[in-house]
Amino acid sequence: MNGVIIQFFHWYHEGNLWNEFTEKCEYLRNLGFTAVWFPPATKCVLGQEGRGYDIYDLYDLGEFDQKGGIPTRYGTKDEYLSAIKKAHEAGISVYADIVLNHRIGGDEGETVTVQQINEENRNETIGEPFSAKVFTKFLFPGRNGKYSDFIWDYTCFSGIDIIQKDHEEIKGIFKIHNEYGTEWNRAVSHQFGNYDYLMGADVEYRNPYVVEEMKNWIKWYLETTHVDGLRLDALKHISVDFLQEWITYIKTELNPDCYILGEFWKSESGKISDFSDKINDMISCFDAPLHYNFFEASKERENYDLSQILKGSFLEKKPVFSVSFIENHDTQKLQALESAVQDWFKPLAYAVILLSEEAYPCIFYPDLFGAEYTDSKDGEEIKIIMPKVEVLPKLLEARQQFAYGEQVSYFDHPNCIAWVRKGNTEYPGCIVILSNSEDGYKDIELGKENANSVYRDFTGQRKDPVETDENGKARFVVNSQSVSVWVKV
Repeated sequence: MNGVIIQFFHWYHEGNLWNEFTEKCEYLRNLGFTAVWFPPATKCVLGQEGRGYDIYDLYDLGEFDQKGGIPTRYGTKDEYLSAIKKAHEAGISVYADIVLNHRIGGDEGETVTVQQINEENRNETIGEPFSAKVFTKFLFPGRNGKYSDFIWDYTCFSGIDIIQKDHEEIKGIFKIHNEYGTEWNRAVSHQFGNYDYLMGADVEYRNPYVVEEMKNWIKWYLETTHVDGLRLDALKHISVDFLQEWITYIKTELNPDCYILGEFWKSESGKISDFSDKINDMISCFDAPLHYNFFEASKERENYDLSQILKGSFLEKKPVFSVSFIENHDTQKLQALESAVQDWFKPLAYAVILLSEEAYPCIFYPDLFGAEYTDSKDGEEIKIIMPKVEVLPKLLEARQQFAYGEQVSYFDHPNCIAWVRKGNTEYPGCIVILSNSEDGYKDIELGKENANSVYRDFTGQRKDPVETDENGKARFVVNSQSVSVWVKV
């Protein structure tokens, strides 16, 4: 089975997502999707405006009247559970997006000792420690102790970005001094000196009560939702020591088959690989370096050397733990990591991740369904239109019907590359050919068993068939800046 994930949301998604998925579930199954990645289902500080990453209450999945209402941006708890049930009925696994790093929207303030930190070098302090008010007490009054009576206070957090001093609000990065120390946790990425702090009230994973509560919560979450896997957000900022303990608990005590996929956002595959090694290969990771290869290739057009498209990728380094993607909610236009792959190149990029032997591909919602949204940048309102990738359903179909067996690569030209999937006893295989410049071709020998055979372009981009000679050799062609998938008639 050639598994495929769909990221069933984007940053600007409008409307009830859970109900929309329930309606589109059969269509997704028929396209060959085997897993869906849903956004965080938890209640946010911004209520129905929040995307799930401005996390307030882990136990509120759209059930309690908190932060301006009962539903989250995506719907209610019942609708979320119905969507999961629908997915399972269709044979689609569900990966839940989990935010472990921070909390936002504390219910009460506490007076604590803080130390301002240099944002460019987090190991460097500014001035002396001082007393300030911070909103680090989370009481969840709307939930009133249901599912958990754990109260989060300043001992549960290592840092914060907003404080009050002398009735004035001050923004920055402030280290909270508590019984777990005056230094950041060191078992994190060393970007900016130490990348423990990202946003909001940063969770203190050296506090054993916090670790215990997070184990209790994930047990409740898995038993309540029956999701099949987790997508873990912002792992550069979270203690590897905690992650090892927590994931081991999930795998040994709760569900040994729980699929865990991490966002460890680095452009160098070596750093992702080092993290993967530290976590004892218990999780898969998104292939950000491959995404950046696609981004550069789309910008440079025919000047990009296509034969190097996989170079430096996590797919090349640790394929079994790699998840390939073209774009996501962080890289789409007007977002924090904006690096949107140009429309003309997306069919080529999708051919690479959908039809290569070792890739586990993740498809982005707007590339299948299209999207339009408006946001402001530098005071100017900008409208973005993301057209759907027209050939994507055919490439998904090709993955299900043909992209099996050993791969033989012809990455021997800067503007035209190809590979053959040899097929197996059940599936016939295919020849994939891409060009980022003018019309291209590859002379390929398929063996005498394929002598005098006729091939057609499954994508429909090329209309004329190709016929092999008595030795099974033929010239397979591709249009300018396009992809063709040749299959035996």
